[in-house]
Amino acid sequence: MHPKNLSIKDYTYSLPAEKIPFHPLEERDASRLLVYKKGIIQEDLYKSLPLIIAPESVLVFNNTKVVEARLIFQKETGGAIEIFCLEPDERYKDITTGMRQQGYVLWKCLVGGASKWKPGQVLQKIIKTGTHTINLEARFVEKLSDAFLIELSWNPFSFTFAEVLHYAGFIPLPPYIKRNPDTKDLERYQTVYAQQEGSVAAPTAGLHFTQQLLTALQEKNCTPAFVSLHVGAGTFKPVKAALLEEHEMHAEFFEVDIATLNLLKQNAGKIYAVGTTSLRTIESLYWMGVKTIKQPAIKAEQLSITQWEVYDTLAAAEIPVPEALESLLQWMQRNKLTRILSKTQILIAPGYNLKTIKGLITNFHQPESTLLLLVAALIGDDWKKVYNYALENNFRFLSYGDGCLLEP
Repeated sequence: MHPKNLSIKDYTYSLPAEKIPFHPLEERDASRLLVYKKGIIQEDLYKSLPLIIAPESVLVFNNTKVVEARLIFQKETGGAIEIFCLEPDERYKDITTGMRQQGYVLWKCLVGGASKWKPGQVLQKIIKTGTHTINLEARFVEKLSDAFLIELSWNPFSFTFAEVLHYAGFIPLPPYIKRNPDTKDLERYQTVYAQQEGSVAAPTAGLHFTQQLLTALQEKNCTPAFVSLHVGAGTFKPVKAALLEEHEMHAEFFEVDIATLNLLKQNAGKIYAVGTTSLRTIESLYWMGVKTIKQPAIKAEQLSITQWEVYDTLAAAEIPVPEALESLLQWMQRNKLTRILSKTQILIAPGYNLKTIKGLITNFHQPESTLLLLVAALIGDDWKKVYNYALENNFRFLSYGDGCLLEP
């Protein structure tokens, strides 16, 4: 069956509120790990991963960094307007370019209290940094289909937008963590290897890893590989349509360098994705490789992966992973590129045949979500067995919860 015809009601379960922790454990790698291998379930801890993962595996991590994307402005009348910065306007080629803008930027945002903010009206905020005072202004430009276009400008102009968010904004905790962020979240709602600023949500599978755990994995000859996919707010967007065909998957920016691509090509069959965002990235790279085989002269902007093409126009391709990635590498060399910068809208759901991984390390996801659909694509109807086991044995769910290792 084509995933367009899937009913989201077939991918639901009852998640009691008490299963969702509002705070992380004191130790990242003390989180529990449900290990599912070929239908068998066992329990362990994240700190035991070096004993569980096969030696000489490659673990793919998403090194995106969560930015303080929530800005609170007070109107002169006393009302508050909350601006949640999602992604840059199309005039910027990627999130990194947008984050480096100085003095002025156009950004797509969600706006709390939008009905009280008139187009053209300017909101102002003064930020004290210790050595500088930043004057920040926000102007309502236009209403988009699913967001607002907001013009943000500041003085002194020497600050980048990333710096302005750092000084003025708040970490955007997921909506199911029903509390305000505190200083601990600045560290814990961030992976220890986060580098590339741009996410509005953490790649939560990576929150369980410590530097000591990463070192212990390398001592077992497990190699880390890093990709950057900037997680958008759409990751929390429930599937509200009855059929998946009516759901629009969020598109996300990602970046992968040529060394990582070579590593993935050379280690096909030994790859574990740490998190759904890492998995979506490397599956997208595979399909980009397929595109370069079909169209060797394809332009960079045509490489991006849309929601349904992997089921439709590309579906007939039965190309081995090394061959697809080698074609993508050759395309990069012809175009004198050292990294891939693109967007993916790939929706991985039952009916999709995963190409690139041996296993997935991930948290437990919300009912009726595209992330749960991805898990079901990997292990079939056994997702129910895994989630029932986790619920019956008091595993913690969602962002600050426990996780699982899934090997079909």
